[in-house]
Amino acid sequence: MTEAGALEVLVTQQMILAMKAHDAERTGTLRLIKSTLKSKAIEKRDILTPTEEQQSLASMVKQRRDSIELYTKGNRPELAAKEAAEIVVIEEFQPKALDEASLQALVSEAAAEVAAAAGHALTPKDMGPVIKAVQASLQAKSLRAEGRVVSELVKKVLAK
Repeated sequence: MTEAGALEVLVTQQMILAMKAHDAERTGTLRLIKSTLKSKAIEKRDILTPTEEQQSLASMVKQRRDSIELYTKGNRPELAAKEAAEIVVIEEFQPKALDEASLQALVSEAAAEVAAAAGHALTPKDMGPVIKAVQASLQAKSLRAEGRVVSELVKKVLAK
């Protein structure tokens, strides 16, 4: 999926398959994805780039995680379960998530590069450049990781 707009085509194909299989939950989630991508494209007045498509999906996942938290606090497990099921479908269209050990190695590598470029030992003030280096590395390798997890790992590396 390197072409602009390729994700929307893939979602449409999956939606047709889900409709034929009479899978209402999956169909509904795929329609949400498609409408989000369409509205972002209309807002931009152009076809979305693959990066913009992935950012849209990431924000959809984040919204659902926030909703799960609120539903859990509000004692609404059925709604939290529905949001969790939507996350599973949305994540099918995102790059592979990095496991914590691999992410830790990537963070350490990025921190070493930033330290070498800065010419001094890293301090907590260097958190921004390290996070940017980690995100650039993740994007270059077509991987993804939650920002919160990246931030925590960078803090641990910089505290050493």
